[in-house]
Amino acid sequence: MSLDTLPADGVEFIGMVQPREQSEIHPARGPSVDPGYLVASAQAHDEGGFDRILIGWHSDGPDGLQLAAHAGAHTRKVGFLVAHRPGFIAPTNAARAYATLDQLTGGRAAIHVISGGDDADQARDGDWLSKDERYARTDEYVSILKSVWGARAPVDHEGDYYRIKGASPAVRTVQQPRIPVYFGGASEAALRVAGRHADVYALWGETHAQVREIVSRVRAEAAKHGRQDQVRFSLSFRPILAETEEAAWAKAEGILARIREVRGQAALGPANAGPQNAGSQRLLAAAALGDRPEGRLYTAIARETGARGNTTALVGTPEQVAEAFLEYYDLGVTTFLIRGFDPLEDAVEYGRSLLPATRRLVAERLARRVGVAAE
Repeated sequence: MSLDTLPADGVEFIGMVQPREQSEIHPARGPSVDPGYLVASAQAHDEGGFDRILIGWHSDGPDGLQLAAHAGAHTRKVGFLVAHRPGFIAPTNAARAYATLDQLTGGRAAIHVISGGDDADQARDGDWLSKDERYARTDEYVSILKSVWGARAPVDHEGDYYRIKGASPAVRTVQQPRIPVYFGGASEAALRVAGRHADVYALWGETHAQVREIVSRVRAEAAKHGRQDQVRFSLSFRPILAETEEAAWAKAEGILARIREVRGQAALGPANAGPQNAGSQRLLAAAALGDRPEGRLYTAIARETGARGNTTALVGTPEQVAEAFLEYYDLGVTTFLIRGFDPLEDAVEYGRSLLPATRRLVAERLARRVGVAAE
């Protein structure tokens, strides 16, 4: 897939794999890396028709690039979107590492740039910059990544955070001109960097009004760099599916009850009163509108966990949730990052029912648009 195009069916699906079974309803147990679970999860996404799988970054977690390389050796088609926080290794080192992953997986690597939205978490790895400083460093960092990936001669750089002389571009990416850059962050500083660098701008599951607003802002920032038509948009949800609508909402309430039961043990731990990152603040703003602010959007879990991660859900039958995806598609969202509260089992179910239903609806929408344009 090139930097600015979608699969032929017009929509991209990204799942998420963990190095062991864990979620808000499954407290992590055992070693931090379970190779068997990692491979089983990656293969479920591969066989289920996902385009990519996200591997997250955590200050207490295993290295994502190594997880991706291991999963890549046991899968055939699925791509790897590996989260990366700029600043902890040199950008030239990161450029080589991601190019190496792209080589080992036959062109299946992508980077998800996250500058970090929690000062305490950044400090665990020795980063003491302010949020705005982190984004300024990210801007410079991603510029260097792109320069090295696209260069045919040694790269020099003089900036506020990095000074580089003769960086080697010898480790090439399979994808040309480079691997895709996904970008997260909803603050003003983040949007400025996204407008300059993002191939895909990623946000968490929000209301229609919130999505319209931030898509417009990102496009305005991208226009400053002549890139208004070069940024795609990704939206993240936790789909909760069942055979009937009534059963799906009962399942959602059951998940909420389980989260309350295991608070402090599961992946996100206890809720906090005031998240620093703008993405979490936006989810809490949506939750303030009610547990079901519109359509199939369910925000109670985001409220319960302090929105410390992607925790808004779409609830219904596979066909109903696919229709909800289509509404966001009409707002300009072409990528959906989805994961379940039962991560492995839900990935299998999404591949069996939700992905085909959504792709069918999107294909029908595209066919109608072509027909209207031809009239």
